[in-house]
Amino acid sequence: MLIIEQAAYDAIVAHARRDHPDEACGVVIGPEGSDRPERVVPMLNAAMSPTFYEFDQDDWKKLYDEMWDNDEEAVVVYHSHTATEAYPSRTDVAIAQLPTAHYVLVSTRDGADSLTYDGPVEFRSFRIVGGTVTEEEVKVVTAYGETGEN
Repeated sequence: MLIIEQAAYDAIVAHARRDHPDEACGVVIGPEGSDRPERVVPMLNAAMSPTFYEFDQDDWKKLYDEMWDNDEEAVVVYHSHTATEAYPSRTDVAIAQLPTAHYVLVSTRDGADSLTYDGPVEFRSFRIVGGTVTEEEVKVVTAYGETGEN
């Protein structure tokens, strides 16, 4: 199960809407080994594509070095799908390299791209290990610790 604070959830959705019609991408960092996503880091989609995302390699290296220095890790890797459901594509599965990460997808299809849209947003989380995709429950909390989470 992915447990994520409302502020991080909102930041991911806002980033997906802001970058539409291109796919948005980023990570949510937390303390190493905690499985606790705390800090949302929007990344540049170097592909600048509505159907594919790719982290800018220089930005990713800088962020990875920063995480290493601070005993942090990417707890969530997220991106958006602009015209399809929030489910990993074959390409998404092929590039998933972090077996402990939660892979979050947000769909901005059907009007969900608008910053003023107040309807439901398709926000789903998956584990992707060895090419196998497993969907997991997402629990959005106000803050960690208020209801016994993490």
